[in-house]
Amino acid sequence: MNSPQYQGSGPYNTPHHALPVPPVPSPRKPSRAKAWVTHGAVACVALLIGAGIGSSGEADADSKTGASAKPVPTVTATETAKAAPAPTVTKTVTAKPKQTKEAGPASTFSGDGEYLVGEDIAAGTYKTAGGDGSFGCYWARLKDASGEFDAIIANNNLDGPGRVTLNKGEYFQTKRCQEWKKAG
Repeated sequence: MNSPQYQGSGPYNTPHHALPVPPVPSPRKPSRAKAWVTHGAVACVALLIGAGIGSSGEADADSKTGASAKPVPTVTATETAKAAPAPTVTKTVTAKPKQTKEAGPASTFSGDGEYLVGEDIAAGTYKTAGGDGSFGCYWARLKDASGEFDAIIANNNLDGPGRVTLNKGEYFQTKRCQEWKKAG
């Protein structure tokens, strides 16, 4: 066999072992100043990341306990020249509590229960929107809480809205009604 012949001087016409190899630049050592800057920058970034993690831990602790973020007071200490101490003045002030209105009997109440008028609920006229379900609303004015049939002063079954006037000392029984609200 004959060996191939190469003609010309282009890159495709020379044998592979004859390709020129580019020179490899010698590695340069970084200067000491550049190393200090690099290390300093890495330290600053690590410090900022650590501070971020630390502050996010405080926020997580507050969110777990349900506490809201509160401003932290800033304390500034200033040293002054030594002078004679000023006299201390103390003034005692006694705070007077605001008068509050005593809680009385309720003027709105639930549609189920038995209430003493004048103690549990206020006397007066009440209204309801009617029953809270498909069976309608039942109410009864009672002389006492005995549960006896003869204790009933008046009663009614409502299919819609209704009103009743309650007097102090009576009992009021309500079943399956929407909320009762004082109307007068």
